[in-house]
Amino acid sequence: MSVNLDGQSLTSADNSVTFAKDIAPILQRSCQQCHRPNSVAPMSLLTYEDVRPWARAIKMRTGLRNQRGAMPPWFVERDIGIQHYKNDPSLSEEEIEKVALWADSGAPLGNPADLPDPIDFGDENAWSIGEPDLILESPSVTVPTSAPDKWTSLGTIPTGLIEDRYVAAVEVKEFNDIPSDSAGDTVGGRYVFHHMTYASVVPDGMADAGSTRFPVHEVGRNADIFPENAGRLLRAGSALELETAHLHANGRETNAHLKFAFKLHPKGYEPEIKHSRTFVGNGVDIDIKPDTADQQLHAYRVLEEHTKIVSFEPHQHAPGTRMCVEAIWGHNIETLGCVGYDHNWVKQYIYQDDYAPLLPKGTVLHIIGWLDTTITNRNVADPRNWSGGGRRSVANMFIDLGEALELTDEQFEREMAERRERLGLTLNDHVIGCPLCLVEFPSQVRPANDQ
Repeated sequence: MSVNLDGQSLTSADNSVTFAKDIAPILQRSCQQCHRPNSVAPMSLLTYEDVRPWARAIKMRTGLRNQRGAMPPWFVERDIGIQHYKNDPSLSEEEIEKVALWADSGAPLGNPADLPDPIDFGDENAWSIGEPDLILESPSVTVPTSAPDKWTSLGTIPTGLIEDRYVAAVEVKEFNDIPSDSAGDTVGGRYVFHHMTYASVVPDGMADAGSTRFPVHEVGRNADIFPENAGRLLRAGSALELETAHLHANGRETNAHLKFAFKLHPKGYEPEIKHSRTFVGNGVDIDIKPDTADQQLHAYRVLEEHTKIVSFEPHQHAPGTRMCVEAIWGHNIETLGCVGYDHNWVKQYIYQDDYAPLLPKGTVLHIIGWLDTTITNRNVADPRNWSGGGRRSVANMFIDLGEALELTDEQFEREMAERRERLGLTLNDHVIGCPLCLVEFPSQVRPANDQ
């Protein structure tokens, strides 16, 4: 007998699982954004007629949970680390159980009157950040039907700005000539840009010359919406430097380009908090043996300022299967999170505001990666090959590309005090990733005559 999380039977007559009542709402929330006509996934899951032939496959993929190949592609391990993320599409254990019971019982439709109203997805090319204030377009590239991966610069794009402006959000999309009704086996099959690193730069000799790095664009990545008090600077006279495009063949000759859409803060806006690049990675000591499971890589970084970690973004290549991140402060060693990794579905995990790690200066960030070069890892082209660090998918990378904010002493203390109040924390509570959250700093203690 199968039970739900409350210990109640899900197989009794009054709790029979049907597509209309139980499965369709799950698909609407967690699957249909990709699995629909003219989108990135290989089959539509909008209607019962669409879904019914895939019932057994859906059971298998959702049952993988956080492992490579799981659907929806959200790989956070639920038994360790922080569990509060924005835009989490994952299924609960009860929902995974319902999908399995539905498939095992013949995938019944149920009462059509129970079906939820269909979702209106609007224009597939619309920007999720709203109407952009600035759109910049890269040069076009043509990738042959079959070719080695290519890593190249695409030059610069002038922004045309005549005054400094701060960016509230940025979204990058690939536009190509692949027919809209075609799809590959993975999200990468619809595109030729695997990723693009880019920054805004100003010409040498200009006053206040400098650059602003933006989050790496990766296939399947959501838009980046920066914290309200931490906009990212685009300088007057600047250009986007398209430093490194990682291009790959997808089985058909494809002409493609990227569009960079920026939502700007109002004129006169000034950020309160600085962006911090907490890049953690190892590109040197990568020695990946052939036909070997459970290989590990490690990398460390010491935080030079108080830091609020905004997101965790593992980046490996084909052999990668898992990554964990730890925070080491004094004698405290705490796992902030572990996620499965699938090179077909690169994911960015954005912490909910009150659960984003708040780490004091001197904290050591430690990432651990797991790799599998055996035949069981279908992403690996040839399990017989040794590989080291490199830019092609058949080589390896090992990086946490997560975003972070740099905090002053005052901002750091204020963030923790406000979190204590919002979460109602007591001395008996513990917040993962915030070793000083329960400390009352001298600046926060009122003089005795004011109490």
